[in-house]
Amino acid sequence: MTPQTIQTRFVDIAQGLSGELAVAIANSPPLQLIPRQDSPFPERLCRAVAGQQLSVKAAASIWARVVESAAEQPLVDYLATVSPDTLRSCGLSGAKAKAMGAIAMATRANQLNESLLCELDHDDRTRCLTEIWGVGQWTADMMGIFYFGDPDIWPDGDTTARKNLERLTSRRRKTVRTAARFAPYRSYLALYMWHQADTPTV
Repeated sequence: MTPQTIQTRFVDIAQGLSGELAVAIANSPPLQLIPRQDSPFPERLCRAVAGQQLSVKAAASIWARVVESAAEQPLVDYLATVSPDTLRSCGLSGAKAKAMGAIAMATRANQLNESLLCELDHDDRTRCLTEIWGVGQWTADMMGIFYFGDPDIWPDGDTTARKNLERLTSRRRKTVRTAARFAPYRSYLALYMWHQADTPTV
């Protein structure tokens, strides 16, 4: 489906749930899911870990310091050997520094073969990723949406997406149930909820 067709379908579904949700989606531009594969998967995974529970601006600033500290070394090689104290000096928590080291070691062990991960569905890929220390459901969801471009992921662990859907529907109804109405394009529903956070239309 095209983004415009998905938006039209969403408005029809939303009208049966909440007038506010229907208006919010209708007043947004048609949103498009574009996978971001401009850097290797392990680097994107590390960046997602760095951005957990941070604003986009803060996450970008910390990540820039991590990249700068690596200098000309390949980033994954650097993260496999760097001192956690050095990463903490970039603004990372101890847990995030440890997670990046675990991702780097998993990469060296060929546990993050991008071609193989791409062939998996989201549930199987999530199981592979969450075996790595410090990689949880939220991170797996973000990689599924923004790296692999999976159109049908509802990231219920994302506070912004969940709270906006609650606000536009009902706090008494579980957002997983609400999002299920928008399958098989739940990732697009998340895009619309994030858009509401950045540019409210209701």
